[in-house]
Amino acid sequence: MSETTTDRPVRVVLADDQPLVRTALRMVITDIPDLLVVGEAADGAEAVRLTEETGADVVVMDLRMPGTDGIEATRRITAGPTGARVVVLTTFDDDDHVYGALHAGASGFLVKDMALDDILAAVRVVASGDALIAPSVTGRLIKEFTGRPRTAPAAPRRGTEGITGREREVLTLVGRGLSNTEVAAALHISVATAKTYVTRLLAKLEARDRVQLVIIAYETGLVSTA
Repeated sequence: MSETTTDRPVRVVLADDQPLVRTALRMVITDIPDLLVVGEAADGAEAVRLTEETGADVVVMDLRMPGTDGIEATRRITAGPTGARVVVLTTFDDDDHVYGALHAGASGFLVKDMALDDILAAVRVVASGDALIAPSVTGRLIKEFTGRPRTAPAAPRRGTEGITGREREVLTLVGRGLSNTEVAAALHISVATAKTYVTRLLAKLEARDRVQLVIIAYETGLVSTA
């Protein structure tokens, strides 16, 4: 299982069928000591292969690629033994694809017009074991998720009755797409305290990661899709 450590850079695979996108990301990452591009893929099948061969920690994944698309590649990677996590790069007209990537196990959802520094920061967040959804895509993503009929029974979900008032505030802010730093600023607490609250919420609500916390916030009405 892939694990990140403090004494080596985060190993990244870039998966996008547009060479210019991969080149732009690689050129920026080259100058950053804590990130290392270990492979580039033009389609999903190649992304899966490179992830396994290189022991990548994070895959930055485009969804629309020829052959094996990003959704299927994400499913294979997250279900595989490597422990690699996937950050999806999407566009505003990709709702159907993002919905599929959510179910496939992606840990991050970013839009391609975000600043490169923000994308790289998201890679670090996901590599550390957290998850992140760009605020600009959160509402669209979760509205799509909660508004569709389920094709299979939902897994039992513990309600939010057991969380404290402060934890409810944190869950609401996470549901709106805020990072731990932004949650801390909004509630006038330290970043470490905000992270502790998120960790408690993950345990109490039996959520896999931050993405599922966002879904719970919407499903329980803490954040409106209106």
